[in-house]
Amino acid sequence: MFGIDHRNRLWSGLGFAFCLLLINFRSLSKLSAEEFNYDESKVPPYTLPELLKCEDGTLVDSIDVWNTKRRPEILRMFEEHVFGTLPAGKIPLRTKIRSSVPDALEGRALRREVTVYFSDDDHGPQMDLLIYTPAGATEPVPAFMGYNFDGNHMLEKDPRIHLTESWVLNRKELGIEDHKARDASRSGSASRWSVPEIVGRGYGLVTIYYGDVDPDFDDGFQNGIHALFGKGDSPRAANAGGSISAWAWGLSRALDVLESDSTINAKKVAVFGHSRLGKTSLWTGATDQRFAMVIANESGCGGAALDKRIFGETVSRINTAFPHWFCINHRKYNNNEAEMPVDNHMLIALSAPRPVYVASAEEDRWADPYGEYLSLYHAGPAFRLFGRQVFESDQMPAVNSPVQADVAYHIRTGAHDVTEYDWEQYLKFADTHLR
Repeated sequence: MFGIDHRNRLWSGLGFAFCLLLINFRSLSKLSAEEFNYDESKVPPYTLPELLKCEDGTLVDSIDVWNTKRRPEILRMFEEHVFGTLPAGKIPLRTKIRSSVPDALEGRALRREVTVYFSDDDHGPQMDLLIYTPAGATEPVPAFMGYNFDGNHMLEKDPRIHLTESWVLNRKELGIEDHKARDASRSGSASRWSVPEIVGRGYGLVTIYYGDVDPDFDDGFQNGIHALFGKGDSPRAANAGGSISAWAWGLSRALDVLESDSTINAKKVAVFGHSRLGKTSLWTGATDQRFAMVIANESGCGGAALDKRIFGETVSRINTAFPHWFCINHRKYNNNEAEMPVDNHMLIALSAPRPVYVASAEEDRWADPYGEYLSLYHAGPAFRLFGRQVFESDQMPAVNSPVQADVAYHIRTGAHDVTEYDWEQYLKFADTHLR
């Protein structure tokens, strides 16, 4: 159904809300609501790039053609036009146990902090893994891995969790000023992680503060891991990876570490992300096929949503507010989405045949929930090549009515967030595919 005009898919019952959370969204909040499209009747006609047709016209009719020809083409196009290239090759990693608590969560979990160094310099780029595994587990467990927004200490009140020393977003409600974490902010994001439920179901959780890998502000790519791969004063390449590629690179390095960890089954790790980190989880799943499952929670423009729909956030808006997220080439498509050689159904398809979960929120129109569902639907042909069960209809399910096959989707009530309801669905999906 490529090339279908989706203008007449009208939404009903969605109350107006858009949630511009976290960094630099103040600049967008000054704009009037009329400057953004929330009207399905105003979605322009669009034609999606053909998923199963190679650049030379070859039709993809087998797993072999997909794996050896079409998938590499799509991956290259995303590197060239959207996210940029990842740093080439692996670098030697050093690790150090920062802490180990055998009776965390009132005795339900083993909790460890592992510092990963990206160079020989103890003061150079590094990240802290916060790792939970069920207490008393007798064999390596499947796990979820994902970045958090404000520091590992935001998951629990426990003062033994290291307070991040990396740059963080100022948040008055948490007493964070001068971009430095404060003790008062501990456990501020606990509601987004459902750690007791995850551990109680027999899974591990690995989380990392994304600012350890690349602080989320535009400084010309001088901070974070970019400093390890810079080329002096030479101009930055137009396809050099931005922050999303850097964050994806960091998740892959964390998986490198887990491959030698005795408590987690590194072959059964689901990469998870919310919002901009949902974009990151999709790109991570695309570039690193070791991840066994991919979960994108309300990832919107540049993530699961179809960019060519021009609904909610657009390529121009995202590149204006966050110029460091994507490669420079991506800016060519500001107010020019029709000319993009890819769209995000192709991004999702890069994770085939592994299970993929896309989730939306009813009030999060900025992220275009229907566009997120359509993207997963249009990725279906790639999964069918592998005999996977996908969605047969472009009609999205009702609110709070998840649909799960080898791909899964739900839209829940509420706003832009990660809730206990979301985790209930992800755990159910993992029970089916990671056990």
